[in-house]
Amino acid sequence: MKLHPILAALRKHKAGTVLIALQIALTLAIVCNAVFIIGQRIDRVNRTTGLDESDLFLVSQQWVGAPNADSVDGVEKLDAMQREDLAALRQLPDVASVAPINSLPLLNSSWTGSVSHKPGAQLGGKDNTRTAYYFTDEQMLSTLGARLVAGRAFNAGDVQHQGFRDRRDRPIAIITQQLADKLFTKGDAVGKVMYTDGSNAPTTIIGVVARLQIPASGSFGNDFAWHSTLIPTRLDANFARYAVRAKPGRLDAAMRAVAPTLYKVNPMRVLDDDSVKPFSDIRARAYRADVGMAILMGVICLILLCVTAAGIVGLTSFWVGQRHRQIGVRRALGARKIDILHYFQIENLLIAGVGVVIGVLLALGLNLWLMSHYEMTRIPLPYVLTGVLAMLAIGQAAVFAPARRASNVPPVVATRAA
Repeated sequence: MKLHPILAALRKHKAGTVLIALQIALTLAIVCNAVFIIGQRIDRVNRTTGLDESDLFLVSQQWVGAPNADSVDGVEKLDAMQREDLAALRQLPDVASVAPINSLPLLNSSWTGSVSHKPGAQLGGKDNTRTAYYFTDEQMLSTLGARLVAGRAFNAGDVQHQGFRDRRDRPIAIITQQLADKLFTKGDAVGKVMYTDGSNAPTTIIGVVARLQIPASGSFGNDFAWHSTLIPTRLDANFARYAVRAKPGRLDAAMRAVAPTLYKVNPMRVLDDDSVKPFSDIRARAYRADVGMAILMGVICLILLCVTAAGIVGLTSFWVGQRHRQIGVRRALGARKIDILHYFQIENLLIAGVGVVIGVLLALGLNLWLMSHYEMTRIPLPYVLTGVLAMLAIGQAAVFAPARRASNVPPVVATRAA
């Protein structure tokens, strides 16, 4: 089929041609970036924490009239109160293990700092990398279900305690595999020393866990999402958090038993409806915004694609109505139905081709703008190529029905209609 009559027809309908091409271009630019954002959100929601999340829950509570954590006596009293709570919770029949902890993955309550294999290295230097700290005791790994891949776990003799604001040396630590690989490229981190928060006091790495996500779930933590450091220390303050692992299938029963047990130990505390929550709630809350954004972007993409497809259908139907004489003459001269169908398909392909070329440029430009104003990364080429193929396919699908209707018009009827 020759392109000349198609180009001549398009020149007679410049306004409609330009509008459809621009609509395709804008749709491609927006949909490509929206799908890329959806993909990023889904990846973030689906990333693993490194925990055994089933049967795990968190207890957060605050003592009323608690001792002053800034005094030595106050810290000792707070630690005694915390140990009483731990002992009581560990005695519950539906509880498998309990560990004091300052935070949990996805809780968005972080204690972050930096680690380096060189003493005195400040954050931001090339020898320093960011990390999140978990302060806990010897039951943390069994409670969280984190998998130790090298070295050993903490034992009771390793565990210290300190006031929440105190700064003390950290003689030993367990780190995540990704952080170990960052610090020591040979993969032999166990037994080596690192320095935390620019300190000159060495911290010996006694173990490596496969993975443990940091508490931050937002884009802030993307660069060090699995750079976690575990310190064997109970933090003493007027509040405390306990990670609790229920026995298999006993999560609800274990959670119901927590509040009465803790009130029995010490009634002078605050436990509200949000104080005892399963890890599934923490995960859902952490990613609520990401899920909402993915749904919103998905709806926007669907609307844009529908509007673009409807525009192509409408314009092609309008052109078919205007070209009945042309169609009739072609059929009378021997054009087959398939030739008429191909005519409108090629015409749409030319318009869509111009639209996607402009759309690719707009998509890349929009991505650069998002990168400069928001924490976006460069859009991978497969997203753009998939968008191009999708727009061409949608154009062909949208034009098929009116083109087929045109091809079915008998030559005599078409000529009379003209």
